[in-house]
Amino acid sequence: MTGSGGALRDDKHKTVWREGAMSKTLVSIVMGSDSDLEIMREAGKALDEFGIGYEIDVTSAHRSPDRTADFARKAAGRGIQVIIAGAGGAAHLAGVIAAHTTLPVIGVPIPSTSLNGMDSLLATVQMPAGIPVATVAIGKPGATNAGILAAQMIGLGDASMGKKLEAHKEKLARGVEEKSKKLKGSLAG
Repeated sequence: MTGSGGALRDDKHKTVWREGAMSKTLVSIVMGSDSDLEIMREAGKALDEFGIGYEIDVTSAHRSPDRTADFARKAAGRGIQVIIAGAGGAAHLAGVIAAHTTLPVIGVPIPSTSLNGMDSLLATVQMPAGIPVATVAIGKPGATNAGILAAQMIGLGDASMGKKLEAHKEKLARGVEEKSKKLKGSLAG
């Protein structure tokens, strides 16, 4: 399924494709369950900001291990440059994908149990030597950072992406300056 004109098409959360300003899909966002979609959309929003084309899908390290391994093995051949994988609980998705590809994999721990994502964080970050997974924060902030980190990875070989990333950092700095002025103004008055 392919989105057209920048639209997001969502068929019961099974497969969602989003084509950004770039002509091809460079990032794959996958999650262990469609219940993770609300969090993982944040990675897509960050990629949208940089005009990076992406796809979103569901695959499970435990419920569909063959599908997950096949996805990981074929991703580079489809032009994918970075994989963002979100999972909760045992959170083995990012690690299983990393075991089957040489592409960079970013793990997003999902807060899906009574442990509020701490279990997912530890499962995602504790990879054996030789199978790296870049692990970000738990939940929506982590998904946002995963999208930005993917853009930074892509930016290593794309000068125009590097400029977009610099503009992003400048925008963040301006936001802090504005908040500082507002705070100082409210304290002075």
